[in-house]
Amino acid sequence: MILDEKVILPPPPYSKANSPPPGPPGGVWRTLSALPPHLLLQIVYATFSDAYDIEDAREQRKTLYWLTVGLRLVNRVFYTTSMNVLRSVYLPLYDSLIRPPYTSDPFPFSHTSHPPTHAKSLSMSSTQTVSPRSGLTSVQRETPILDLFIALKVRDDVWADDSDLHLSRAESTFSDLFSLMQPRARIEDLVREYGVAEGVVYIDRRRGGKVTVHPLPFSALSVSFSSRRVGLVLTTGGGSGAGSVRGGAASKRTIVEVPRTRDEALEAAARRLVWELRDWLVDGVDGV
Repeated sequence: MILDEKVILPPPPYSKANSPPPGPPGGVWRTLSALPPHLLLQIVYATFSDAYDIEDAREQRKTLYWLTVGLRLVNRVFYTTSMNVLRSVYLPLYDSLIRPPYTSDPFPFSHTSHPPTHAKSLSMSSTQTVSPRSGLTSVQRETPILDLFIALKVRDDVWADDSDLHLSRAESTFSDLFSLMQPRARIEDLVREYGVAEGVVYIDRRRGGKVTVHPLPFSALSVSFSSRRVGLVLTTGGGSGAGSVRGGAASKRTIVEVPRTRDEALEAAARRLVWELRDWLVDGVDGV
């Protein structure tokens, strides 16, 4: 075929002003993380399906591992969405490992006046009510314990699938987690609940009302936990961040301590700690 250069017209000159905008017809780019929370949660949840055989179960565990070490680290939205899915998947196993008579309530705390209840399950319908755009931090001290359990369990499962030579240390690791870290965090949450109700602990000064003692900030309190005793530790100094009540060098001291037995409910020990804290404050020790 012979091309006649005189007949073929050259392309029109490039004009930035006349060129169509890139992207969709509306000229607005939409990213996956910009989707409504319930749609994004459904998409992430659909990345794995029910396991029907051994191979499906392995692929499911790999997907959960990817959610843990990959997707949730992309940005704030994906972190919260991934954690909603991971917590709903692993909560039943976590709950089954709670040592009686201990109780558990690991989900993010919302300011309520009713006492804490024992968390049993988290269905997809309930996770859809949690916005992926909500805050990442939670005043609930047991939430990081659940998240730590998920990270350990997901990694151990995938490594065991990849190699028969993998020596799992999950039993010893989980033993420490559920014999010390979980009950200690649970007591801290109970002290917060009971302490706020008694007016001896506050989360936010603006939420406080008239009290007969000067309450302590919950961020400055932690719990020392053992099989025979449980105590409240007050952190003072260290600047203006969480866990401090005055400027200067940070220091910790046990302000109240009560005995406990191995088979005693955590709620009972927490209530005695709050009563002792109230007595400690009433005796004239200045709060903040």
